[in-house]
Amino acid sequence: MKLATLKNGSRDGKLVVVSRDLTRYTDASFLVPTLQAALDDWHRIAPHLAALAESLETGAVPSQRFHEHDAHSPLPRAYQWADGSAYVNHVELVRKARGAALPESFLTDPLMYQGGSDSFIGPRDPILLADEAYGADMEGEVAVIIGDVPAGASVETARDAIRLVMLVNDVSLRGLIPDELAKGFGFFQSKPSSAFSPVAVTPDELGEAWDGGKVTLPLQVDLNGKPFGRANAGVDMTFDFPQLVAHAAKTRPLVAGSVIGSGTVSNKLNGGPGKPVSEGGAGYSCIAEIRMIETIAGGAPKTPFMRFGDAVRIEMKDSDGRSIFGAIEQTVQRYEG
Repeated sequence: MKLATLKNGSRDGKLVVVSRDLTRYTDASFLVPTLQAALDDWHRIAPHLAALAESLETGAVPSQRFHEHDAHSPLPRAYQWADGSAYVNHVELVRKARGAALPESFLTDPLMYQGGSDSFIGPRDPILLADEAYGADMEGEVAVIIGDVPAGASVETARDAIRLVMLVNDVSLRGLIPDELAKGFGFFQSKPSSAFSPVAVTPDELGEAWDGGKVTLPLQVDLNGKPFGRANAGVDMTFDFPQLVAHAAKTRPLVAGSVIGSGTVSNKLNGGPGKPVSEGGAGYSCIAEIRMIETIAGGAPKTPFMRFGDAVRIEMKDSDGRSIFGAIEQTVQRYEG
């Protein structure tokens, strides 16, 4: 089934079930008001939501036109947002661009940071930026929403806790990151509010593209209407989602509604850095990656970070070309607050 949260003036929105073709929705708030409430009581509520989804497909319940711009992120706020860096190719390029080798531990122990989860924004909301010098960059990723996971959980237990899958634009302010990391205490100001896809889907909606741990489909990232990234989310993923969830739960329990991200989707090309889509490659899911490759090749980056008016679109389609999650589509706007 496919679930969405419509904006209704409240902090947490209204839960609806969306048709598989993303054209219609039916109100689910008579069952449970919000997605977080559904996750808190998943084993009881999920079968009722699934039945409602089937009734929607057959036309047995009232429905309305689904407009993606009316959707909030599936969870407008979450108890936890932990983002991994499962595509080690991305990390390797970051380090190589500054002349640093990749530690062997990065291949066996995932990188992860705890992001802000109190103010997710909608998939069609603007990226508000006070200063272009902050270096705004999109980061196209896949994320999962989980149920309760006990501390010290096994990978198998973590796999069973995956409830929903969605896409994310984890915006980074590259101009602020170096000074923050130099303090040795991680990201904060350099990570503004993230946006997630209009709908979150149960893993069964992904069919053969879901192997229980990752989605083997291209993540389509467009910048200003042109193809920028087509990296396959199931390729070069060093750590899958069960491994990331188990890593996050190593020393503490995770509560239902926690969101775990994959990190920037990144593919190698013949064992080396990828190539732009325009040159027949899979491209990139963030601007920083092409800048790293430009730096490695020529000593300096050429591609600018996003500027006011720039637009990014992030989407994933099935093997028949149908959008699975709807599209994240955001424009960079000046923050006047």
